[in-house]
Amino acid sequence: MTEAAITLLAALAATLFSGDLWRDYRRKPRPHVAAYAAGMSMFALATWALFIGSSFGWSGPVYRTFFLFGAILNIPVLATGSMFLVVGKRSGHAMTIFVGALTAIATTLTLTVPFEAPLPDGGVPEAVFPLGFSPRLFAIIGGGLGSTILMALSLVSVFRFWRRNRPIVWGNLLILGGVFAAAWGGTGLALGDAGGFAISLFVAVSLIWAGYRTASGKRPSPVRKSEEADTEHGVDQLEGKAP
Repeated sequence: MTEAAITLLAALAATLFSGDLWRDYRRKPRPHVAAYAAGMSMFALATWALFIGSSFGWSGPVYRTFFLFGAILNIPVLATGSMFLVVGKRSGHAMTIFVGALTAIATTLTLTVPFEAPLPDGGVPEAVFPLGFSPRLFAIIGGGLGSTILMALSLVSVFRFWRRNRPIVWGNLLILGGVFAAAWGGTGLALGDAGGFAISLFVAVSLIWAGYRTASGKRPSPVRKSEEADTEHGVDQLEGKAP
C-alpha cells in the first residue's frame, strides 16, 4: 500500500508538471520546451502504468507501456531538450534523429519480444524481458546515455550561471539530483533490480519540479539591460532543464 501511494503521488506530480511545461510551450513555442514537455509526459504515462499494474495487477499492454516510456524513452527525450537549449539547434536536431531511431527500434522490440517470466499480480516486475538484443538492452543504452547528457549539460549551466544567477544554479543542482534518481531507478529495473523503483520516481519528479520552481520563482531584479538579458536566458535555461 505504501509503494502504491508513493507511485500515485509521483504520477500526479508528473502529470501536473507536464501540464505546466505544455502551457509554457503554448505561450512561447521553443524546441527545448517541447522536448522536455514530451519527456515529462512519457514519465507521467509510465508512472500511471506502474500504479495500475502494481495496484490492480499487470497485463502485457500495461507493462509494455510502463517499460517503453519509463525505462527506455523518457530520459533520451529529455536529453534532446538539453541539446537544443545548451548546445544549439544543430546538436538538438542530431539528437532528435538519434532518439527517433532509438524510438523506432525500441518500440518494435518492446511490443513484440515475448516475456521470459510471468507477470506478477502486483509490485514492480523484475527481469520480465530476456537479456540480449531486447528492450532491457535499450533501457540501459537510453537511460545511460540520456542521463549522462542531462547531467553534463546541467553542470555546464551551473558553471555558466554561478556568478550571474544563483537561483538558476540551485535549480539546476536540484534537477541534477532528480535526473540521477531517475537514472538509478531505470538502470536498476533494466538490470533486474526493482527495489526502490517507485521511490526513485517520486524523488526524481519532486526534485526536478522543485528545481524548476526554484529557478523560475527567484529572478534577480533587472537593473541594466545586460542583467535583463541574463535573467531571460536564465529562465530559458530553467525551462529547458525542467526536466
